[in-house]
Amino acid sequence: MRLVITYRDVPSSGELQVAIGTVITPSARDAAAERGVKIVMLPPHQIHSLASPAKTIAIGADHGGFRMKEQLKPVLAELGLSIRDVGVAEEKPADYPDIAQQVAELVSAGVASRGVIVDGAGIGSAIAANKVPGVRAALCYDKASARNSREHNDSNVLTLGGRLLTTTQAEEVLRVWLDTKFAAGRHAARVVKISQIEQKYAREPK
Repeated sequence: MRLVITYRDVPSSGELQVAIGTVITPSARDAAAERGVKIVMLPPHQIHSLASPAKTIAIGADHGGFRMKEQLKPVLAELGLSIRDVGVAEEKPADYPDIAQQVAELVSAGVASRGVIVDGAGIGSAIAANKVPGVRAALCYDKASARNSREHNDSNVLTLGGRLLTTTQAEEVLRVWLDTKFAAGRHAARVVKISQIEQKYAREPK
């Protein structure tokens, strides 16, 4: 089966390696041209950017979180994670629900195991991301909340306040969140109940 690259797969800068035979949508080509991203076609065995979902992190930010997003990306790279950056690519005003939805959909679809969203306060992105089925987004503001959100809630999306945390604080939160495993046990039944609430109120798109 051939892979399909859409505009969501195009990084904010640099190079995008894709396997020969991959379908690249017109919107992806337009996004690459706008961002100055070079699309390189390679044999599948030479591709390093198409990591498994377990090693892939989706990340995005609005204008209020753009700088922090860019500062956190090297941390993810250092940890050996493949980054799926959905934008923004600059501090031009953007609507956080759009970014949150893109990150959440990548996690919900299983393309990325987890997601990180940064806006001014982190609150709006958490609310928006949690509307996507299968997503458990948590706004974390220190190491304790990051650890709790993973151990107790099995959160798969982290939201951060780019204007409320320093870069050092955000990095600490991110590292703890990524390093903490779900404790399961008594917490597993509660996470199931969260999913049941989601299913109860799910509606078919109009």
